Amino acid sequence: MKRLLSIAVLAFLMIASPSLQAQLKSITLEEIWGGAFRTQRLDVLRSLKSGKEYSVLNFNRSQGTSSIDVYDYKSGEKVQTLLNSADLPEVKFFLSYEFSEDESKILIATELKQVFRRSALGTYYVYDVASKELTRLSEEKVQEPTFNADGTKIAYGYHNNLYYKDLATGEVVQVTTDGVKNKIINGITDWVYEEEFAFVRAFDWNKDGTKLAYIRFDETAVPEFSMDIYGKDLYQTQQVFKYPKAGEKNAIVSLHLYDLKTAGMQEVDVSAYNSYYIPRIKWTNDPNVLSAQLSNRHQNILDLVFVNANTTKTTLIHQEKDDAYVDVTDDLTFLNDNSFIWTSEKDGWNHIYHYDKNGKLINQVTKGEWEVTRYYGFDPKTGRVYYQSTENGNINRDVYSISNTGRNKVKLSKGDGQSSASFSSDYTYFINTFSNTETPYVFSLKEALTGNEVREIKNNSALKEKVAGYKTSKKEFSTISVNGEELNMYMIKPADFDPNKEYPLFMYQYSGPGSQQVANRWGGSNDYWHQMLAQEGFIIACVDGRGTGLKGRDFKKMTQLELGKYEVEDQIAAAQELGKLSYIDEDRIGIWGWSYGGFMSSNCLFQGADTFSMAIAVAPVSSWRFYDTIYTERYMQTPQENPDGYDNNSPITHVDKLKGDFLLVHGSADDNVHVQNTTRLVEALVQANKDFEWMIYPDKNHGIYGGNTRLHLFSKMTKFVKESLGKPESTLLEIKN
Repeated sequence: MKRLLSIAVLAFLMIASPSLQAQLKSITLEEIWGGAFRTQRLDVLRSLKSGKEYSVLNFNRSQGTSSIDVYDYKSGEKVQTLLNSADLPEVKFFLSYEFSEDESKILIATELKQVFRRSALGTYYVYDVASKELTRLSEEKVQEPTFNADGTKIAYGYHNNLYYKDLATGEVVQVTTDGVKNKIINGITDWVYEEEFAFVRAFDWNKDGTKLAYIRFDETAVPEFSMDIYGKDLYQTQQVFKYPKAGEKNAIVSLHLYDLKTAGMQEVDVSAYNSYYIPRIKWTNDPNVLSAQLSNRHQNILDLVFVNANTTKTTLIHQEKDDAYVDVTDDLTFLNDNSFIWTSEKDGWNHIYHYDKNGKLINQVTKGEWEVTRYYGFDPKTGRVYYQSTENGNINRDVYSISNTGRNKVKLSKGDGQSSASFSSDYTYFINTFSNTETPYVFSLKEALTGNEVREIKNNSALKEKVAGYKTSKKEFSTISVNGEELNMYMIKPADFDPNKEYPLFMYQYSGPGSQQVANRWGGSNDYWHQMLAQEGFIIACVDGRGTGLKGRDFKKMTQLELGKYEVEDQIAAAQELGKLSYIDEDRIGIWGWSYGGFMSSNCLFQGADTFSMAIAVAPVSSWRFYDTIYTERYMQTPQENPDGYDNNSPITHVDKLKGDFLLVHGSADDNVHVQNTTRLVEALVQANKDFEWMIYPDKNHGIYGGNTRLHLFSKMTKFVKESLGKPESTLLEIKN
């Protein structure tokens, strides 16, 4: 009887399925870019020093206000509201906040104005928790304000100089005086350091707040780049800034120490080391010992140097070398005895190492053919190290703990997908953020020692339920064997997929060194667009080729000196293999990407003219000769040393091979990948007498957003995909042999 019932139910579902599908809504571009699928988060999460409570930044959208609310870890109960902009006449809302070390003061950021990708000028206020007094830090918009250890002073950058303010007296002291735009910068990184070494604040307080260390940038000899800003006035203006392209001069950097008691300034001589770049500075737990990470121009040697702040004497503590390059990270952590945690790829995989204060290796903490993807910290009470890794497969992330001796490992997260952690200050708890392709972000509280869940804090079940009302398809993970490698891949098929039909294939990739697109995580805007295209009859595929990350040092660095060679070979070979599938029309295969992905999609269409019939390139690099020093030379060395590597794999070199449909898109105010890349590619295509389409978005940067810009861009891209690749036939086709 059960058997008959199950068959009957199955028959009903088969009959009902088309009607159920008909009831599901179709994703629209207006919804994607109108915020319909926005996820809920825990914004600006901070663990308070007690380890029992945490704070988050909450926004009241209806009132346009923001607040800092404190919650009890264990119970989840709201303990108090520390600050609410509704109670501040001077501030309508604030966008971020930082505590002083003793949590007696809060620095809030308002009226932020973006400078480049990571940098901003802002109006800042200091709030005294006890007195409830709010004080404006400066009448000017400043950069990177930072408390000293006891919260009595704040240092910041303004007009290329470094200042600090005494919060008790209100006195402002100007530390440096030689800052000049496009010449000298003190304590704030230049464009290329910000973009490629991923930091802006190039100054640091020592542990007792008596000294400041900072990096000085002399960019006088660095060539200038200018961009027209068209705006709304009768005449355009120009943005002029220093941008060192590959092989050109970089800023001359120097390391300095300032003593607040004496107002004395000292330059630290680091010329004995590989000091072309200074990508990191950080004070140790000894207030008189500064650490500096120094690198040569090729970035294949990284020196860790300790500086005695009293004598400026320097000592080489540790050195990393690699035949290709050494990654710079923020993992360096000093323990109470000034021994330190360091991560390295020296055994072929990224792992955690523990060194004593003199640089002698104590032990390698983690080992295995998998990658440590984040280092979270060390609990001195239990002697346990907390980290995130790919031990559960390189498309997943999990949170682990291990003793500092490398024993007694504990897996703290559950489920296949992406787990990350934010630990309480005493390492009693951590807030786990989990997602996978089927589950939008879930925030839960877990015990740090066991990983046992205490409670769920927040989820996105409403979004999950909402998405269930739309036509969507499962993201199918697999691998594809090409060029002697098993490459990670995902595929999205139409919900009504029929293996007896032929479908056009639209491939997406990024492919940059160390990157990953094939990952088991909740998707973003691009994923919704891909779902929309899938339900309109396209198969979407993404392949992470050679040179991408999380499969070991050798896999990642095999593209050294030849960016665009192996990556392009892999995308072409993958497309050819997929084209052999019975349900894919090998004559209708397209590819798209943004930035490095645009460089790739251009190259794939040009060099794979018999494989790809169309490509979209957004903000692409068209020749690495046009890109910046730090990123490009890390992988390619200089054009003077490696001219063939630069030119042989440049899209400009291969325009004569173009056969298919090509859409080229750029923002005119892209400070990162300059529109020069597109204009030079356009000129090459014109001179090769090739037909193509292109679109320039006025005054838009590398992200090409603002107002209806993204909606317009993806509307144009959608139309191009449909017109170029066409829709699949409505009738069943014979399976290809």
